[in-house]
Amino acid sequence: MQHATEGRRFLNPEILARIGNLELIAKLVVEGFISGLHKSPYHGFSVEFSQYRQYMPGDDTKHIDWKAYARTDRYYIKQFEEETNLNCYLLLDTSQSMVHPLPEESTADENANDAAKLTKLRYSSFLIASLAYFMAKQRDAVGFAYFDDTLHQYIPARSSASHLHTILLTLETLQTAKSTRMGAPLHQIAERLTKRGVVIFISDLYDENRDEVVTGLEHLRYEGHEVIVFHVLAQQEVDFAFDRLLRFVDSENDVEIITTPQAIRESYLNHFDEFINAYRVALRQADIDYNLITTSTPVDVALSSYLAKRQGFL
Repeated sequence: MQHATEGRRFLNPEILARIGNLELIAKLVVEGFISGLHKSPYHGFSVEFSQYRQYMPGDDTKHIDWKAYARTDRYYIKQFEEETNLNCYLLLDTSQSMVHPLPEESTADENANDAAKLTKLRYSSFLIASLAYFMAKQRDAVGFAYFDDTLHQYIPARSSASHLHTILLTLETLQTAKSTRMGAPLHQIAERLTKRGVVIFISDLYDENRDEVVTGLEHLRYEGHEVIVFHVLAQQEVDFAFDRLLRFVDSENDVEIITTPQAIRESYLNHFDEFINAYRVALRQADIDYNLITTSTPVDVALSSYLAKRQGFL
């Protein structure tokens, strides 16, 4: 157990941020994720029990169902259906709020904060890379698209190793824009996805029009896709644990406000709770899976926690 704990600290998001190589990060995260699944009560995304068939010479004996043998005195094999044709579409919000720094605490020590801050966009890139790597490992087809107010790139779902490298390379060269209108790009993507699959959308969900975002995601559901939203936020955004003078900078118009956290904390937290709950309720009503993740959460833990929830263990 001690060894596992020591290994886990190397998956700390801030440490991963210093590695730089997304493929290596994805490999580390997925290996940690799979290690966490070992001896757990739940398994992967794509392999499900299909049916029994009678044992034939040459079959692997590890698949014999001994309970069925006890009941029938015959050998039966459990057949599993590997959904190797599963299509997973990974969608990433690259609007300015995803890269905009957090409010700065005024301090005489300019080195008080780590210069290499982990942005929501970089953390989300870790998630995308890890999910793509994991799906590719299962031989599932993975597609990728990123957008803000414009659909910048759409990569159709494929399952080759070279395709995974294309996605990882694209993640290293993302474009961002200041304005945020994600509704239209979501509709564009819904029109492009001709084969049903799992759509995973990663965003901080800051948008000028929440209803447009929800409607765009509903369009994907209407087309028959399973839709999962990972709502990625910085821990400081969620708990507002600041104790010094703050400088806020609007990510779209660069307007600055300097204030003390004590003066606005209660109002901020009330409005922030309303913001999160509004999305949670709207997406639940649309049969869309909503999951809040903070950038302080190790990526393999985020994936394991989601999978446990998906299988009904959380």
